[in-house]
Amino acid sequence: MSNSDLSLVAFGCKLLHPMTTSTLAPRTDPIAARRLFTAGCIALIATAMSFAIRGDIMGDFERLFSLTKTDVGWIAGAAFWGFGFSILLGGPLCDLLGMGVLLRIAAIGHVGGAIATILAPDFTVLFAATLVIGIANGLVEAAINPLIATIYAEDKTRRLVALHAWFPGGIVIGGVLSFLFTQAGHQMPALAPYTGWQAKMLLMIVPSVWYGFLFAGQKFPSTERAAAGVPFGDMFKEILRPLFIVVWLCMWLTAATELGPGQWVSNIFNDVMKSSAQAGILVLVWVNGIMYLMRQFLGGAAHRLSPIALIASTAVAAAAGLFLFGMAATPLTAFAAAALFAAGTAFWWPTMLGITSERFPRGGALALAIIGASGSFSTAIAGPVMGWINDRYGADHVLSIWAILPAVLALIFTALYLSDRVRGGYRVEHIGRKAAV
Repeated sequence: MSNSDLSLVAFGCKLLHPMTTSTLAPRTDPIAARRLFTAGCIALIATAMSFAIRGDIMGDFERLFSLTKTDVGWIAGAAFWGFGFSILLGGPLCDLLGMGVLLRIAAIGHVGGAIATILAPDFTVLFAATLVIGIANGLVEAAINPLIATIYAEDKTRRLVALHAWFPGGIVIGGVLSFLFTQAGHQMPALAPYTGWQAKMLLMIVPSVWYGFLFAGQKFPSTERAAAGVPFGDMFKEILRPLFIVVWLCMWLTAATELGPGQWVSNIFNDVMKSSAQAGILVLVWVNGIMYLMRQFLGGAAHRLSPIALIASTAVAAAAGLFLFGMAATPLTAFAAAALFAAGTAFWWPTMLGITSERFPRGGALALAIIGASGSFSTAIAGPVMGWINDRYGADHVLSIWAILPAVLALIFTALYLSDRVRGGYRVEHIGRKAAV
């Protein structure tokens, strides 16, 4: 990214989500907080570009390594296995090693994993390289969520939504660049050696180096849980609460619904629509462009409706979008269905993290890590399962079957919403207050 691109990210974050001293944790001044927030946005861009680029080059892997659709699903899932395990381990390590250490390791992993992918001679090395990138992605997620929850302790959900706007934003960047590289290779054959899948993988090195530079030399605050003096063991008590267990189970469904199709929509579109231009990547760009705009400009919706009601209502749209995409026979209907799906799932991942941080603050980085890791493991499993459905039933049935998941979510979150209403409505808990359930 250029300096002007970085300035745009920082300006957008500042303009749409202005900071005040009251929203910052002690010892984190506004200028330092702004740099940490901006660096976190760029780290998410690097993470997202890895997903977008991999989604675009799945066909290259399938062809060059003679893979089945199920094999491709395992490659897609490798990033999420690494993602999940590193989030799970990285959460507690935020307190032991510090968030800064984890983020610097992540930058090294992103660069190294991209290079290893380019040099991979076979399926095994390709799987391992994807796993390394996934680990780096997970360390980013494990560190930036408690970081933002700490420096904006009084405005967690909105800030997390604003931060996570740059995940779909990064997918748009990676997707558009991948498409342009593909078209350049088709239109100008002389450029083909420089615009192939290896060149696309090199693109993610740019934001990786950039966020590593921004985090270098910065002082990181203690996590909110550590700063408040909550004992380390209390984090484990918090995750045994019945409500946390319900949220944890729901994360498996929300992540599989939101991110599972993301690795497949390009491939499915190209197969079903017989796209000679390989325009399927534009569906991914379209979906994530909508998600970016909704997270960036409508981030306060979670508390106007309540986070629980938000997911309950949008799950219906997500189910309809997936079902209709599976039935789409033309590019127009496919893009329309994809838009409905994007609107339905736009707020899910950051809202689930916001619910976790607001309802279980004593769980600290561990609770956030468990929720994030569960989402990653769910998506890792979704990859080969969707590949198996594709192999067995065909590309035009995959997403229609997947629509069952958000339908179930609509029922669960409606029940949670009604339960909150009986108790007086959704409420944010604070460290020091007694938890209800």
